[in-house]
Amino acid sequence: MSFLNLENRNVLVFGLANRKSVAWHTAKALREEGAKVIFSVRSPERREQLRKLTGEDPVYVCDVERPGEIEQLAETVGREHGALHGLVHSIAFANYSTGFRPFHETRRDDFLQATAISCFSLVEIARAFKPYLDRRASVVAVSISSHLVTAENYGYMSPIKSALDGVVRNLAKSFSADTEVRFNTVNAGLLKTSASAGIPGYIESYLYAEKMTFRKRALDTAEVANGILYLLSERSSGMNGTGMVLDAGLGCNYFDRELVARAMASQGEST
Repeated sequence: MSFLNLENRNVLVFGLANRKSVAWHTAKALREEGAKVIFSVRSPERREQLRKLTGEDPVYVCDVERPGEIEQLAETVGREHGALHGLVHSIAFANYSTGFRPFHETRRDDFLQATAISCFSLVEIARAFKPYLDRRASVVAVSISSHLVTAENYGYMSPIKSALDGVVRNLAKSFSADTEVRFNTVNAGLLKTSASAGIPGYIESYLYAEKMTFRKRALDTAEVANGILYLLSERSSGMNGTGMVLDAGLGCNYFDRELVARAMASQGEST
């Protein structure tokens, strides 16, 4: 028996996009621990594109924007696989197609769509799957390392991720009335994923964030997956309604010697 004891546990993973995604690294680690991985992807086209990755694992289609699809998915998965021991919510979307906009120019439609997909979908998933969750199941959502940082190029997604963390706390409280199902977030620093590449100016932010870590090496997506597995396991049974920050020290390395020296040198050059 491994330390995490995830062998033969049924875990449903939302949000698989490609080999770089958090969902894929999580599924890969779950397989290595002997868990039974079930995938939910957005479209039939995505399911076909990912066949080489998913292999023999079951893959279902569910677009969380479409009414009724989450409930249908829950009924199908529950009927075909029985009790679920874990759910991973790795879903996020923001419409950056028009490029960078100052926060005060955020369009209502964009904000509401991003909220529905990236945040409120977790409420709908939890409600639909409640009858099919093991009494001590664990639900993990992927969030961001800090909600205090006002990154201009991340725009309106920062307050939406703040809302996601609030949703997790309230779901933990709500479910506690009649279950021991736990809800937590992994609050990750900047990652090299395909979804992140769509954020304007993200590469520059990623490289800067790498220099801000204590180790001068960016957070690896596999490290985030390891954190998710810990929260899925009963080794983290004391954690509920909380966020586990994984950022390699980024959030507290305010006055890094190397970056301060570079800034001062740059200031000298400009004068």
